Amino acid sequence: MKDVKNTHDRFSRAETPPSEAAWNLPINVREAARFLGVSQQTVYLWVERKQIPHLRVMGRNIRFLRSDLEPFRAQFKHEVANGKTA
Repeated sequence: MKDVKNTHDRFSRAETPPSEAAWNLPINVREAARFLGVSQQTVYLWVERKQIPHLRVMGRNIRFLRSDLEPFRAQFKHEVANGKTA
């Protein structure tokens, strides 16, 4: 029987997906928040402030590419380590 538990969240773990194609599949706000280690509310705030690279799909739907989020995550972790976040 198929494990249904993880089918809704393709990228719940921070490991690199097995293929380059999977790396560039759009992910939703929940998956991006988990990838970045922040809340969904924080991701929405960053989108509103245009602080995070994102895509708008059909007007309201927000998607992200992990390949775009990786440099953002590295910069964010660097700022947190240096105490530069507000």
